[in-house]
Amino acid sequence: MSLIPHWREVPAQAGRVVAPDERLPWPQTAAMGVQHVIAMFGATVLAPLLMGFDPNVAILMSGIGTLIFFFLVGGQVPSYLGSSFAFIGVVIAATGYGGQGGNANIGLALGGIIACGVLYLLIGMVVQAVGTAWIESLMPPVVTGAVVAVIGLNLAGVPIKNMAPTDFDKWMQAVTFLCVGLVAVRTRGMVQRLLILVGLIAATLVYAVLTNGLGMGKPIDLSALAAAPWFGLPNFAAPRFEGNAMLLIAPVALILVAENLGHVKAVSAMTGKDLDRFMGRAFIGDGVATVVSGACGGTGVTTYAENIGVMAATRIYSTAMFVVAALIAIVLGFSPKFGALIQTIPLAVMGGVSIVVFGLIAVAGAKIWVDNKVDFTDNTNLIVAAVTLVLGTGDYTLKFGGFALGGIGTATFGAILLHALLRRR
Repeated sequence: MSLIPHWREVPAQAGRVVAPDERLPWPQTAAMGVQHVIAMFGATVLAPLLMGFDPNVAILMSGIGTLIFFFLVGGQVPSYLGSSFAFIGVVIAATGYGGQGGNANIGLALGGIIACGVLYLLIGMVVQAVGTAWIESLMPPVVTGAVVAVIGLNLAGVPIKNMAPTDFDKWMQAVTFLCVGLVAVRTRGMVQRLLILVGLIAATLVYAVLTNGLGMGKPIDLSALAAAPWFGLPNFAAPRFEGNAMLLIAPVALILVAENLGHVKAVSAMTGKDLDRFMGRAFIGDGVATVVSGACGGTGVTTYAENIGVMAATRIYSTAMFVVAALIAIVLGFSPKFGALIQTIPLAVMGGVSIVVFGLIAVAGAKIWVDNKVDFTDNTNLIVAAVTLVLGTGDYTLKFGGFALGGIGTATFGAILLHALLRRR
């Protein structure tokens, strides 16, 4: 299998399906690449901010990670790799990040992210050898739904307790999630698809009017933005490997596996092409990309549902546009002015967005149950879901030797083990 496919050029006709091994003329392909950058942008930038990472590094590594994935699947699976929200809870737990400024313990998080990527890579090798049936048996929808929900619920206290130091900030959090809600229900098309980003911009403008204009709260300081150069190196960081952090963060690989499995199957259904034979390669590509990202100071990465949604809407599945999108992201990663712009977002606005995002993660877990018609009259499903939610939300921690496994970790392993022990053979 060639590392770079030979794309067959097809005309830009309305409604025409463009397959992964086809492409539109290059100007249209470039335009589609820009659209995919816009689709991934909000989440890819938001995730590092919530963990105290440099957004420039995250954007840069999303582009590099996408190219790594592209080459390892031979350009046959159309996907964009961006910052994974599955890491937020465990990174905050492992580093004690309070939600403001840079993460002083970023090295601990990076070591754990690399460990997660290695585990993910090993799972991909096994899948490449024996297929995916064992994963679907080990992690059925009741398990994956519970674990995804826990990731959101475990984070609930962070924006409410740590990201609103004043009463004004608390009100601005409310204004922010109201802005996001209005964008979600009152707009249509691409604006609606970018509800988090557009809501964040709207709330920031309201904040600027109230603070810089009317003297309420802490004003936005644009001096760093004005002083930042247009081009320069991002703030790379080095990993630090410690057992507790690695043990807490590495199990996120199981979530990434379930997520990537669903995404590849969704793309397979949309394109009408059997992509199951690339599943192992997709896991390996995502795992390698996560290791590389963690080694440079970036977040763990995953295939993006946002970009799959764009493909579903446009019916254009060409992998060429993801190469374009990746190259654009790499250029953005080398712009300190872009990073300074992101850093001007007020803490209270980030807190309001966090409330929405963490809630959406929790609801996404419930959606997995609904979409897969999980039967909660079955006591196995009932116990697995109930225990998992409380373990994760209550931050149930187990210690053994010199290691401690926190709420999300105990919830993840607990869900898998409970289901394995309780299910009917």
